[in-house]
Amino acid sequence: MKVPIIMLGSVSELQGYIDKTQLTEDLGGTLDYCHNRWLSRRTAIEGFAQKVKQTAQILQSFGTELAETELPNDVQSTSSLLATHTEKKDKMKEDIRLAVEQGDDVLGSITKPVTENPEYKLNQDQLDNQTTVERLLAQLHETETAFDEFWIKHQQKLEQCLCLRNFEQNFREVKAALDVVSERLSAFTDVGNSCSHAEHILKDLVNFEEKSCETIAKARMLASEGDTFIQSNHYAVDSIIPKCSELHHLCDAFTTEMERRRNLLNKSLELHSLLEKSMKWCDEGIYLLASQPVDKCQSQDGAESALQEIEKFLDTGAGNKIKELNKIYREYAQILNEDLKEHVQKVFQKQESMEEMFQKRQVSLKKLAAKQTRPVQPVAPRPEAFVKSPCTSPGLQRDYVSNSESGVLRKVNYRRGKSEMTELHQSRGGSTMDDEENLAVLRQHVINELIETERVYVEELLCVLEGYAAEMDNPLMAHLISPELQNKKDILFGNMEEIYHFHNRIFLRELENYVEYPELVGRCFLDQMEDFQIYEKYCQNKPRSESLWRQFSDSVFFQECQRKLDHKLSLDSYLLKPVQRITKYQLLLKEMLKYSKNCEGAEDLQEALTSILGILKAVNDSMHQIAITGYDGNLNELGKLLMQGSFNVWTDHKKGHSKVKDLARFKPMQRHLFLHEKAVLFCKKREENGEGYEKAPSYSYKHSLNMAAVGITENVKGDAKKFEIWYNAREEVYIIQAPTPEVKATWVNEIRKVLTSQLQACREASQHRTLEHTQSLPLPASSCTSPSRNNIRNAKKMDERKADLTSLEGYVTTVAPKYPEKGKGWAKTSHSLDASEENDGWSSAEDPLNSSDAEEEGGGGGGGNEMKLTPGKYTVVTDYERGVSEEFTVKSGDLVQLIREGEDGLWYVKNLSTGREGWIPASNLLMLIGNSKSAQSLSSSESGTASSTLSTSSSCSDSCNASSTSFSDIKG
Repeated sequence: MKVPIIMLGSVSELQGYIDKTQLTEDLGGTLDYCHNRWLSRRTAIEGFAQKVKQTAQILQSFGTELAETELPNDVQSTSSLLATHTEKKDKMKEDIRLAVEQGDDVLGSITKPVTENPEYKLNQDQLDNQTTVERLLAQLHETETAFDEFWIKHQQKLEQCLCLRNFEQNFREVKAALDVVSERLSAFTDVGNSCSHAEHILKDLVNFEEKSCETIAKARMLASEGDTFIQSNHYAVDSIIPKCSELHHLCDAFTTEMERRRNLLNKSLELHSLLEKSMKWCDEGIYLLASQPVDKCQSQDGAESALQEIEKFLDTGAGNKIKELNKIYREYAQILNEDLKEHVQKVFQKQESMEEMFQKRQVSLKKLAAKQTRPVQPVAPRPEAFVKSPCTSPGLQRDYVSNSESGVLRKVNYRRGKSEMTELHQSRGGSTMDDEENLAVLRQHVINELIETERVYVEELLCVLEGYAAEMDNPLMAHLISPELQNKKDILFGNMEEIYHFHNRIFLRELENYVEYPELVGRCFLDQMEDFQIYEKYCQNKPRSESLWRQFSDSVFFQECQRKLDHKLSLDSYLLKPVQRITKYQLLLKEMLKYSKNCEGAEDLQEALTSILGILKAVNDSMHQIAITGYDGNLNELGKLLMQGSFNVWTDHKKGHSKVKDLARFKPMQRHLFLHEKAVLFCKKREENGEGYEKAPSYSYKHSLNMAAVGITENVKGDAKKFEIWYNAREEVYIIQAPTPEVKATWVNEIRKVLTSQLQACREASQHRTLEHTQSLPLPASSCTSPSRNNIRNAKKMDERKADLTSLEGYVTTVAPKYPEKGKGWAKTSHSLDASEENDGWSSAEDPLNSSDAEEEGGGGGGGNEMKLTPGKYTVVTDYERGVSEEFTVKSGDLVQLIREGEDGLWYVKNLSTGREGWIPASNLLMLIGNSKSAQSLSSSESGTASSTLSTSSSCSDSCNASSTSFSDIKG
C-alpha cells in the first residue's frame, strides 16, 4: 500500500489538511492534549494497576498461610501466634490503604478539569483512563473486603483457641487444687476422743472449709466459663463439655463430703458432750457420797438429810446420764469406732456402778432412818449402853458379852441387840467399801486429768515448734523476719524441742501404761526423774527468751504465724507452758497421794513428789544463781548450789578498825547468801526495773568463804533466828539472822551436812595415812611370852586408836583459836545479850571453846591442851570398849552426855546413841572427847548425832593434802 507524503511548510498548511479540533494548541488547534501529561497519567495508571495486582497476591498468600496454620496447644504459643498474625494483618491493611490512596490520587488527577470546570467534558482518552482507575479501585476494595471477612473468622478462631488453652490451663490448676482439698478433707477421719478434741477438729474443719471456699469458687466460676463457651458455639465444644461436667461433679462431691464430715463431728461432739455430762454427773455423785460423813448419818435426821441429798441428786440425772446403751449404738453408729465404743461402755459401766453405789447407800440410810423409829424394849443401863454404843469391831462385842455374867444381862433381848449391831456393822462396812471405791474413782480422775493435760501439753509444744520455730527457717517467711531476729531461734525457744521429744516419745507413753493402775504412777515419775533436769536449762534461758520476745513481739512474722495457727494468745503465752507444766506435776502428785495413802504405791508417790519439789527448788535456785554479777571465777567450780536466800548479816572480825566493829554491832547488812558445796557466797541484792524477767533482781557479788575453813555456831543468845558462820579460827565472824526459825534450821542442817562430809573425808584420809604408817613400823615386843590372839588383837586396836587419836588431837590443837584479851572479845558484839537461852544443856554458851563467853573467861588462858570436864553433851572422837561396866562401850561419832562426877575420878556417862549408861575414868574421858568442843566445832541444840569435831579450817586442808581433799581459797 502506497501512502502519499505531503510536505507542509507552515501550520496554516497543516490546518488545511487536519481540522483544528484534532490539533493540539501548539499547532494552532483546539485539542486539549499534553503528551507529557499523558505519559505521566499513563505511567501512574499502570503503576496503580501493578500495585493492585501485588496487593491481591500478598493477601492471597497471607490468607493461605493463615488457613494452613495449626493451632498451638498452650496459652503462650497461642497468644504469640495471635499477636504475630494480627501484626501481619495490620501491615496488610496498611498496604491496602496506601494502594487505595494511590488510586484515589490517579483518579483525582484525571477528573481534575471537571472538578475545576463542571462544564468541561473529558475526551475519550480521559474517559478510558477514568474507567480503568475506577475498575482497579473497585477490585482493590473487593479484595480488602474478602480479606477482612477471612481475618475475622481467623481471628475468632485464634481467640477461641486462646480461651480454650486458658480454660484448659485453669482446669488443670483447679483440678489439682480440688484434688488437694479433697485429699485433705478425706484426712478428717478422726471423730475425736473427747468433747474438746471434737470441738478442736470441728474448728479445724470449719477453718479448712473457709480456706477451701476460694478453690471451690474458682472451680464453679471456671465451669460457668466453660458453659459460656458451649453456648457461644466454641469450635472445641466436645473438649469443653467433659471438663465442665467434671468440675461440677468435684464441687458437688466436695460440698457433700464436707457436709457429711461436719454432721459426723457434730454427732461426735453431741456424743462426747453426753459422755462428759455423764462422767461429770458420776464424779459429782461420787464426791457427794464421799462428802457424806458416816457418823452424822447414824441419827434419824442425818440419815433422812443424806437420803434427800441423794434423791435430789438422782433427779438431776435425767439429762446427764446415758439411758439406753443400745439406743446410743443405733443413733451414733456412723461414728462409733472400737475405741469410742469402748469408751461409751466404760462410761456406762461407771454410771451403773455409781448408781449401784447410790442404791446401796440408800438402802443403808433407809435402814438407819427406819431403825430409829422402832420401839426399843426397856433394858438395864449396861446392856442398853452395849446395844447403842458404837463398837469398832465384832471381836470387841464378843469379848464384852462373854465377860458379862450379871443377871440383868440375861434379861436383855440379846438376839435383837446382836441383830441391830450386825446391821450397824454392815452399814459401816458398806460405807468403808464405798469409801474405797470413792478413792479408786478419785485416783482414776486424777490419772485421767494427768494424761489428758499431758496430751494437750504435747500438742501445744508441737504447735509452737511447727507453727513458729520451723517457720523461722522457712525461706518463704524470711522476708517477714527482721535481721536482728534471724539466727535467734535457740534463744527464743531454748531447748523446747528436747522437752517435746521427751514428753512425746517417752513420758506420755509411760503415763498411758498406768491408766489402769493410777496409784503406781509415782514409779513412772521416778523412772524418768533424771530427764526432768532438762527443765532447768529451759528456765535458765527464759530471761533471755523473754527479753528477745519483748523486742520483737510486734514483728509481722509473729503476727502472721499466729494468724495461720488461729491462736488467740500470742507466742509468749505458749513459751510459758513448760514452766507452768513442771509446776503442775507436784499438784497432781499431791492429789494422787491424798487418795492413795493406804495403797501399794504410796511410798513411790511420796518419793516422786519430793523429787519433783527438789527439781523445782533446783530450778528456782539456778534462776537466782545466773543473776550473780561481779564474780570473777567459775561458779560451776564451787560445786552444787544447795541453798540460797536473803538474810540480815552482822560482822565481828578480830582484825579491823574499832569503829567498823561498833557500826556493825547496830546496823545489819542485807545480804543474799548462796551456799555451795565448796563455798558460801555473800551478795547484795539489787532490784531491777523492767518487765517480766528483767524485773527480777540481780545479785552483786561481795565476798565468799571457803567451806574448808568455815565453822558454825547454831544458836546465838537472845534470838532464835540467828546463827553464826565464822572463818579461820573466828578471825571473821558473821552473825546471820534468818527470816524465820524454820529457815534458820534448814540452813544450819544443810551447812552441817557439808561440814560433816568434809570432816569425814579428812578423817578417812588421816586414818588411811596412820594405818599405812603403822603397817610400815615393826610390831612392839609383847610383855607376855605367849600372848593370846585376843591380846594381840586388842594391842593392835589400841595402837590404831592411839595413832588415830594422836592425829586427830594434833589436828584439833592446830586449829584451836587464840583467846583474845579480856574485855576485847565476843562480849562487845551486837549479839551478846544479857539473857541467854536454854539449849538443853548443849548450847553455844556452854561450850568453853566455841562461845564468845568462853573467850572472855579465858583471859590469857591461851589455847592449852588441858581441858576441864563439865556436865553436858559431847561427841566421841575414838572408840572405847573398857568401861567400868563391861557392857558399856562407846564408838567414834557417838553422842554422850556427862551426867555427874563421882568419886575416884569417875564420871557417870550416858551414851545417847545406844541409850546405855556407865562409869568412865576422867583420864579416859578426856582422851575420848578430846577437844570435841573446840572453837572450830559445829555445836547444836537440835541434833543429837552431829559430830562436835566438824572443824574444817585450813588445818583440815593441811591434814588432807595426802588424800587430795584440800580446797582452794575462794575468798573474795
